[in-house]
Amino acid sequence: MGFFAIPAAGLGFFFCAWLTMIFWGIIAPDFGVKTIGYPMAMLMTIALWLIVTPLAAAVVRRGRAV
Repeated sequence: MGFFAIPAAGLGFFFCAWLTMIFWGIIAPDFGVKTIGYPMAMLMTIALWLIVTPLAAAVVRRGRAV
């Protein structure tokens, strides 16, 4: 954990939210759903991070125990 870990995570979050918005806009017409704006993309990114982070930590812990 370096000095720039938290700012880098923040920038990563905003970049992930932007990518979510862009890719959702690309695939939404194919599935017949409406596109989302940046605030909704941020909410979706937070939700995904809250789900994926504990799962990734569990996998890492399990890998060390074996």
